[in-house]
Amino acid sequence: MQTTLTKAAARAINATKIYGSAETAVRALDEVSVGFPQGQFTAIMGPSGSGKSTLMHCLAGLDQVSSGEVFLGDVELGSLSDTELTLLRREQVGFIFQSFNLLPTLSAAENISLPLLLAGKRPDRDWLDTVIAEVRLGDRLAHKPSELSGGQQQRVAVARALVTRPQIIFADEPTGNLDSRSSAELLGFLRRAVTSFGQTIVMVTHDPGAAAAADSVLFLSDGRIVGELREPTAEAILDRLKAIGE
Repeated sequence: MQTTLTKAAARAINATKIYGSAETAVRALDEVSVGFPQGQFTAIMGPSGSGKSTLMHCLAGLDQVSSGEVFLGDVELGSLSDTELTLLRREQVGFIFQSFNLLPTLSAAENISLPLLLAGKRPDRDWLDTVIAEVRLGDRLAHKPSELSGGQQQRVAVARALVTRPQIIFADEPTGNLDSRSSAELLGFLRRAVTSFGQTIVMVTHDPGAAAAADSVLFLSDGRIVGELREPTAEAILDRLKAIGE
């Protein structure tokens, strides 16, 4: 995948991930080599157990490969200490999760700014205002997560991921807990983050409609890359998934 000369925001070289040992060993990733170009939106799809979440977790530094190499930019993650890896994730990686992962005692504004506060940095006020305006949260900033709808909570999560201007954002089933309208809004925000702000996004999803918002879709099966679809449509994605046994 991705033979373009555009520099990769993240890449894996012969990445293998094995859980367990001997007869109980499960090969979740099987010598995967892939790159995700800067400024593009890539969806990862495949049947349950195909390795898509494992690949994302290894690329994001949330899990370690058993063999092979994983890079964020030019940094090989296996060369970092736990402290260095934590700092790299905090400064260079944004996350959006299906379950929102907001702190319930903090307001929307405080949740958005949390990554900067943890890093001891002051928000860039102009950029913060831009992000808040983009996700249309200006009138909800004082509300706590329990006072927000699911769609609004996920918009807070998107703003939180964008506020540090990370090298890459990983989104794990970000529309999984949203209704169709909120899903469409969220995907619109992610799409504009790429086209307007040059953000790089890698999204794991099981939803062909969500994946169709991406520039390309990467298909996994049994821990291996089995195809790629550029300029995808929901229909073409569904056909490809059927062909690989989704």
